Amino acid sequence: MPAPALPVPVAASSPPAATRRDPLVAATALVLWLLLALFVVYPLAMMLGRVFIQQGQFTVAGLWTLLVDKHQLRAFGNSLLLATLVGLIGTAMGFVFAFTAARAQLPPWLQRAIDVSVLLPLVSPPFTTAIAIIFSFGPRGLITHDLLGLKGVTVYGLTSTMLSEAVTYFPIAYLTLKPILAGIDSNIEGMALSLGATRWRVFRTVTLPLAIPGLANAFLLLFAASLADFATPLILAGNQFQVLPTQAYLQITGLFDLRGGAALSFILLVPALAVFLLQRHWVARRHYVTVTGKGAGQTPFDSVSPAMRAALVALCVLITAAIAWFYALLLYASLVVALGANHALTLQHYHVIFTEGLKATRDTLIIAGLAMPLGGLYGVLVGYLVARKRFIGQRSMELVSMANYALPGTIVGIAYLIAFNEAPLELTGTALLIVACYVFRYGPTGIRATVALLSQIDKSLEEASASLGAGSGTTFRRITLPLIVPAFFAGLGVVFIRSMTAISATIFLVSMSWTLITVKILENITELSLGPAAAFSVLVCVIVFVVIGLIARALRWVKAPGSASVTNILGG
Repeated sequence: MPAPALPVPVAASSPPAATRRDPLVAATALVLWLLLALFVVYPLAMMLGRVFIQQGQFTVAGLWTLLVDKHQLRAFGNSLLLATLVGLIGTAMGFVFAFTAARAQLPPWLQRAIDVSVLLPLVSPPFTTAIAIIFSFGPRGLITHDLLGLKGVTVYGLTSTMLSEAVTYFPIAYLTLKPILAGIDSNIEGMALSLGATRWRVFRTVTLPLAIPGLANAFLLLFAASLADFATPLILAGNQFQVLPTQAYLQITGLFDLRGGAALSFILLVPALAVFLLQRHWVARRHYVTVTGKGAGQTPFDSVSPAMRAALVALCVLITAAIAWFYALLLYASLVVALGANHALTLQHYHVIFTEGLKATRDTLIIAGLAMPLGGLYGVLVGYLVARKRFIGQRSMELVSMANYALPGTIVGIAYLIAFNEAPLELTGTALLIVACYVFRYGPTGIRATVALLSQIDKSLEEASASLGAGSGTTFRRITLPLIVPAFFAGLGVVFIRSMTAISATIFLVSMSWTLITVKILENITELSLGPAAAFSVLVCVIVFVVIGLIARALRWVKAPGSASVTNILGG
């Protein structure tokens, strides 16, 4: 009996026809394009107008002046160097932790301890680690001065900035890589081992190549995150290692040069998009299907030797201990009068945050609660469309959806200010604008996680559903969504975390009506009120861990059999 013809390949050969034949896909793509046009393209276009339009005439004079300035060129080179090092080191750290969690057969208590410590940098404001490094290794640091008795130590420069950013952002790589490694069918590795391959050869020729989509995605996300970070270099880089995000921030807030700051930040979009396009081209040329709907399930595979397991665990424990030290120091600073001067215990700092800082806490929770589901849904829908469907503007949608993440937060905030500060869209100072900023800035994390998971799922599962008469909506809801639900929950978690901890863009969007915890923390740091700043940071960590614990519980309820087995507290 001849096999029934499948409509999917025919439709895929002609994107416009495919879109017309599937009105649900067309409608979803249209709505997403309208939102992207409003909250990504329009603000960037308005910002570009400020950079390139002067007195009604197009000109590149202002941008060219920056490009030939040797100080700005040095800052640009420093930014690329820092982002590359953070991307490589952070991705390597994330892979070590993810591989250990997925393959080293850790006891549950150790897995939970590693999860909690790894996520600490992610659930706190990005400059928290930088402050802890100064407390530990600065001229009056507890380690360099009090413990080792060193004099005249300087902690500012490339090394400390790179360390702080790598520790802060490598959990993103961990969250991206863990579902990839957990989703690799252990039968494949077991078959390679049964054919005589050593564990190292299995890792090098089977496991590592299958993890390439996750590695590329992790590097992209960390590279972009480092390019967008102005707070850490502002604190740690010093005058000897200037980077463009900090230069742009100071240009705007110090010199009130909106056009110059926007131009400096816009320059960083070029390398970010170049890395994204290279990653997309590289991964698209390879196939990494490991979930096919066939077979009788996975069998246990002892992928690491006892000696290698001990080495991996020791490395993870060492990094975990360093992170734990940083945040124990933060907790201690919140409970003493003044760290380094008066170590008498007090709860005064917490009294301050629950009185003077109560409005900031309430506003932040409302905004994060709105942004979380919207960001998770946005990430899954865009990721599914660009990875599985064909329609007009498919490739452009993936590129545009990454723009706000690739841009430094300062330029995103300034672009939103320019676009939404006057009629017909006066949204500046409203919760809606901050929520939109979070969704379209941090939603790409869910997009990349969805694309990475879909690269492991055989398209024949969806084609079989379509051949039986199911529509695209039914196929997505009953087949695809249950398999990529870890990516959805990863998007939820990351958007909520960043909604609680973001500073670079939203510092330009707050108002008397809506303020944020991170803005209050930065104000306290600049005023040298480190006790309340530490107390606010501890509060953020507690809130985020409670919410993420609820997300993880929800994931266990809804995760479908056969989807990636994700066990970390972010559910992805």
